[in-house]
Amino acid sequence: MCLAIPGKLLTKTNIGGVAVGQVQFGGIKREICLDFVPEADLGDYVLVHVGFAISRLDEAEARRTYELLEQMGVLEEELLPPEQPNS
Repeated sequence: MCLAIPGKLLTKTNIGGVAVGQVQFGGIKREICLDFVPEADLGDYVLVHVGFAISRLDEAEARRTYELLEQMGVLEEELLPPEQPNS
């Protein structure tokens, strides 16, 4: 299942013409693409789907959404690192 997960934007930079940032989901941090939400600033909450921030949302809505996903038991599956192929 692929869900959009709310996270807090911690860093923002440009790498090779692509806006990227580090987002925190609870205790987990991931690097994401910010090209779809160039207006996002540090401290903003963004909705992240498959490594792309797709929209901004306020902190209250981000917390509510995160809590609901946690109660549903789907956060752990969504936030696990991708499986590495066998060598």
